[in-house]
Amino acid sequence: MASATATAKADLPGGREPDEEPVRRPLFRFGGSRLGGFILALNLLSLLILFGGALALNEWRQGLIEARQESLSVQAELLANVLREEGVTRGEPTPELDPIRASLWLTDRFIPAGQRVRLYDINGLLLVDSYQVTEAIGGRPLPDANPAGAPTPDSAAASIVSERRVARADSELAAEVTAALEGTPQATLRRNESGDRVVSVSIPVRHVRQVLGVLTVESGDVDEILSAQRRALVPFALVALGVNLLASLLLHLFVARPIMRLSAAADQVKLQRARAISLPDLEDRKDEIGDLARSLESMTDTLSTRMDAIERFAADVSHEIKNPLTSIRSALETLPLVKTDAHREKLTALLQQDVRRLDRLITDISNASRLDAELSRDRPRPVDVNRLLADIVGIYETTAKPGDIPVTFSAPEQALRVMGRDGPLGQVFRNLIDNARSFSPAGGVVKVTLEETTDDLPIRVRVEDHGPGIPAENLETVFERFYTSRPKGAAFGSNSGLGLSIVRQIAEAHGGRVHAENKTEGGARFEIVFPAVGRRA
Repeated sequence: MASATATAKADLPGGREPDEEPVRRPLFRFGGSRLGGFILALNLLSLLILFGGALALNEWRQGLIEARQESLSVQAELLANVLREEGVTRGEPTPELDPIRASLWLTDRFIPAGQRVRLYDINGLLLVDSYQVTEAIGGRPLPDANPAGAPTPDSAAASIVSERRVARADSELAAEVTAALEGTPQATLRRNESGDRVVSVSIPVRHVRQVLGVLTVESGDVDEILSAQRRALVPFALVALGVNLLASLLLHLFVARPIMRLSAAADQVKLQRARAISLPDLEDRKDEIGDLARSLESMTDTLSTRMDAIERFAADVSHEIKNPLTSIRSALETLPLVKTDAHREKLTALLQQDVRRLDRLITDISNASRLDAELSRDRPRPVDVNRLLADIVGIYETTAKPGDIPVTFSAPEQALRVMGRDGPLGQVFRNLIDNARSFSPAGGVVKVTLEETTDDLPIRVRVEDHGPGIPAENLETVFERFYTSRPKGAAFGSNSGLGLSIVRQIAEAHGGRVHAENKTEGGARFEIVFPAVGRRA
């Protein structure tokens, strides 16, 4: 038999005890999950660090390129002014450029290291290249020598790739120069003959308003800038990686390992090495793992309680069934020894009485054993207690026989509703009425009253009789299984002692309470209270 307290707790919102205060949870949770919000925050933090670093470096890279283009534009304007002042541009007899004078000035005195200046005429033909008039010796360090016997690269293929790269660089430069000859300064990011990215600025060279050529200034340190940016991105990536590793470690410590411990504890319960899960360090946690540990402990405690109840119930059933069986066996053993018909009829009557008692026991035990399944199978719904009691009392009235104890019913006009199951609730009221009728003397009346109170459990049902009452020391004992206190003259075996036990179990499963008391004018009164629909118990 399941614990009625556990069942009643399961019926309340959140699985709380009837008098337990509701648990206040934080308002700000990710989908109602504190642990889920923690995991999401850690992962978002690592991604935001990396994303923020990338945005910052991209913005810095773009700013550096724009600053370099602006600097080269100013430098190109300055060189163009110098060329005009030094007579490189002439206007008589026709406007033209003097390449000889230009080559004298476009030397290392005016061109910083790492930059290249070229001067084109009005037709886009190269007149001066600072790489050709510089006094510095250009070139790149030779690569390391290949080991002896190592295969050499295909020179033909390398030559084809180099030619394509040079052709593409010349095409991009020609397009830039052609656009500048139209009179509009150009600033681009392109690749040179070596495949390196360069920042290039091309401005028209004028004599008064006439465009005589184009001055192109380019800087080849873009790849160095980008490499520095990539190196600057490494710390952000390492921090993001560290945060992700930390998040993974925390997930392992705070999620994976506790779940593994809960799984191992559940396996111990399954293998019957333990009756319940008990992990205090996990149960004290305030996140979902703590909720899971507490739920598993409550579930295994309930299962353990149910197992104990089943064991006690089986022992009680065995004891109760053994009594009539022992009586039947004794009567059957004595029956062949009986000499007179009177004694034989007496033994036969005793056998019939024990069989009826055994039949009643088996029926009530079967009903009690199915109670848990019935309570868990049907979903609770609002039950009109007025109508339910009126229907039950009406059945007693229509099926009454001469000499049966009558049943009366009084209730308020307002409908009173209980959240529960009408089948088990009807069994509660029938058991109470049957119990009251069995103890009522001839001429007595069983009175059923329904009323609403202002208590925490406002719906109250009273069942009263005019019988001998209940001994004061047995007011609680009557609700125990197989307890019977037969009135004088009652048929032996007509009560199994399970009716009131079932009443208490069903009442507590619906969040209610039941108790017995004696009336001052004589007789017993059973009072059962329930929470009303829409009101918190």
